Amino acid sequence: MLLAVQPELVTPVLQVVQRVVQRHLLGHTGLKSDEGQGGAVTLIQRFGSAANLNIHLHCLVLDGVYRCDADGSPAFIEADASTYDELNALLHTVIARLMKMITRRGVLVEDMGQTYLAEPDADGEEARTLRPLQAAAITYRIAFAPRSGQKVLTLRYAMPRESATRQPLCADVDGFSLHAAVRVEAHDRKRLEQLCRYITRPALSDERVQLNAAGQVELKLKTPWRDGTTHLVMSPLEFMQRLAALVPRPRLHLIRFHGVLAPNAKLRAQVVPQGPPPPGQAPAPTEAAAAAECEVEPVQARPHRISWARLLKRIFDIHMQHCPHCGAGELKIIAAILERPVIEKILSHLGLDPQPRPKGRAREAGLHFVA
Repeated sequence: MLLAVQPELVTPVLQVVQRVVQRHLLGHTGLKSDEGQGGAVTLIQRFGSAANLNIHLHCLVLDGVYRCDADGSPAFIEADASTYDELNALLHTVIARLMKMITRRGVLVEDMGQTYLAEPDADGEEARTLRPLQAAAITYRIAFAPRSGQKVLTLRYAMPRESATRQPLCADVDGFSLHAAVRVEAHDRKRLEQLCRYITRPALSDERVQLNAAGQVELKLKTPWRDGTTHLVMSPLEFMQRLAALVPRPRLHLIRFHGVLAPNAKLRAQVVPQGPPPPGQAPAPTEAAAAAECEVEPVQARPHRISWARLLKRIFDIHMQHCPHCGAGELKIIAAILERPVIEKILSHLGLDPQPRPKGRAREAGLHFVA
């Protein structure tokens, strides 16, 4: 709840975690802090398997550090495997540093031997609407509507399962957990892709959400709870409240790069594999062809933005270049209408609002008809 109410704490919390982990890796490689540099990619996830608000960090950490040789080229030094006791001590260090950091920022207050969180600002529209949604999404309750404050309805189809045994290389201390049991070899690209897809997955999938006969939303859990619960049942409005709490704040980046993988890191270009050259561009020239390269005009690089057609295909599975009926015919633009009166007349005839709503940058209005 703290990171949801105060999203500005996400960055300093992540910095503390990464510093402690990197020092741990340097210690396992026998290097000092100025002799090596690690790297990591962090995905900030805001949800649990039940579409509940649960902000946690998924960190892909290089299992070692890079040390520069005499000629300046980086060499990777693999770290020794950690034990459960070492991870437990590492987690205690992370907790101590986090408590010190939020105390210094005034978020955690110590008074008369007692420690408590400072009251957040309760004024403003955000405090009256967004925070109740966040609190309800954390505690599996309903924020608004007639069932405000009540628990979400559950369905139990399975027998209660036994308590899971402690997993190896997983430390759990006072509500903080550190999971380091997943390790992927550098050459195992398929398993690395599966891991990346897992930590970048969305909050919900279509297969787990459906409407029942009463018009209520049934959310199937990925894994049944210990009491046998397999589904959560909510009204459409209650379901939308749950989803609203999962939306991140504007301009809050959910993917962070650290160490040698940071965008401005000096060693990034040397440790990150470079992709294939753009179409029409020759591979990087050798030293023998360095002089001739200056005489060749540079080839324009591919645009960074993805076209609207590709975005629609990727997100909504709508292929703007093929007929949606037969799937074989190729669509071509047969008319492009740019006159505003004609556009407004067509939109009014279709029952749409012809009045433009300015949002973001101003764009040229137009309608395109394809066949």
